[in-house]
Amino acid sequence: MRGEVDFEQLVDQHHAPLYRFALSLCRNESEAGDLVQETFYLWAAKGHQLADAAKVKAWLFTTLHREFLGKRRRFTRFPHHDLAEVEAELPEVPPEPPAQLDWDVLSGCLARMDVTFQSPVVLFYLEDYSYNEIAEILAVPLGTVKSRIARGIAQLQMMFSQHNPAGTSNSTRPA
Repeated sequence: MRGEVDFEQLVDQHHAPLYRFALSLCRNESEAGDLVQETFYLWAAKGHQLADAAKVKAWLFTTLHREFLGKRRRFTRFPHHDLAEVEAELPEVPPEPPAQLDWDVLSGCLARMDVTFQSPVVLFYLEDYSYNEIAEILAVPLGTVKSRIARGIAQLQMMFSQHNPAGTSNSTRPA
């Protein structure tokens, strides 16, 4: 079928009416142009499947309408928002700690850490004690140990981000 219809002639004959139809649907010139271009692209890729040359115009308009509906469905499911408009709705993501820390930085942060959280963090991460062992050593419940370690790590992350806002440690910075 496609060999019988000259592509350039098809575009010349149907471009203006397709564009007007697309413009009436989306009310945006660039979007209408994109729809018409996509319709002709689909004709180039699949037009050979049309058995009756008399139905080319109907095929083009139907294809354009289906593409318009598909774009609207995608826009409804995945709307575009400017970042400034939805900034308040975004979750707060804490900065990632540096891949490598200097001992001086770590020991300085541990020294500034609240004493309540310092002991559990040091015992767990530096001395390799289990939660149960830390609970026995500090004479506090197991849940308290877990809570203090979590809060201590949060404090350390804040200190690391304040110490090094770029996310790299001093040992990895170029001299």
